[in-house]
Amino acid sequence: MAGVLDAVDQRTQLVGQNRLELLLFRLGGTQMYGINVFKVREVLQCPKLTELPKRNPVVRGIAHIRGGTISVMDMALAMGSAPLEDMDDCFIIISEYNMAVQGFLVKGVERIVNLNWKDVHPPPRGTGKNNYLTAVTEVDNKIVEIIDVEKILAEVSPMNEVIGEGIIQEDKVATTVQKELSVLIADDSSVARKQIKRCVEKLGINTHVVNDGKQALDHLKALVEEGIDPADRYVLLISDIEMPEMDGYTLTASIRDDPRLSSLYVVLHTSLSGIFNQAMVEKVGANDFLAKFKPDELATLVQTRIDTVLGVDA
Repeated sequence: MAGVLDAVDQRTQLVGQNRLELLLFRLGGTQMYGINVFKVREVLQCPKLTELPKRNPVVRGIAHIRGGTISVMDMALAMGSAPLEDMDDCFIIISEYNMAVQGFLVKGVERIVNLNWKDVHPPPRGTGKNNYLTAVTEVDNKIVEIIDVEKILAEVSPMNEVIGEGIIQEDKVATTVQKELSVLIADDSSVARKQIKRCVEKLGINTHVVNDGKQALDHLKALVEEGIDPADRYVLLISDIEMPEMDGYTLTASIRDDPRLSSLYVVLHTSLSGIFNQAMVEKVGANDFLAKFKPDELATLVQTRIDTVLGVDA
């Protein structure tokens, strides 16, 4: 237990410092790619895979690892390139996204680097909507492309976005629409932005969407300069945690440190899993935390917040 607590303390020291650790890997060739270390459980030499009939072509097979069975996706194939060959020489990055564990087949794993989110930028203009990048950075004078894993997973194994029957309180939607309430959404993944936006708007709530924490903070400060209290404009902010320019932890801490913004209700919404999240959320002062992507839980949380703002009994 002491070791776990020490690890939590070490990780929480990064909170508010706008830093991340990135695992660098290759898919063949010289181009380097990255994935947030928080999402990585372990890296293994590719074991013998068992093929499944009628599987998605991106899924090369399943592996039996540490008493469990996981699907293994070819990262290169998922991004539209040729499938990786010589699988005995490949590696599997075992990761956890959206409360599920999966493996990503890669050609080689390099090392872990510690970076500042300020040095991580959105994909360059002109890359198009169909690219699989969520951000880019530079390591040793070489461009590193950070993969939008949520987009890959959404294409290989689409998540259920349907809000369950009885979750939406139809009698309150009309009141919500009349009040013209709004929610601010910050997320660097195009897939995640659309999922959250569709879910929230089904509740009769307007949305304003930005791509990262810096854009969110700049937008909130601009409202203040116009004489608008952001807490009056938005009933809550739903923010991803890992974003280029400024992560969700730093965004939340910046909001709490600014008296003009500090009353804004902040929910951190992320595919990151692990024991560190709750400690980090408490440290930066977020009001709530929600794992991606659970439409029923997200809708319930938003409706509960709306009831509080309107003074309505749940």
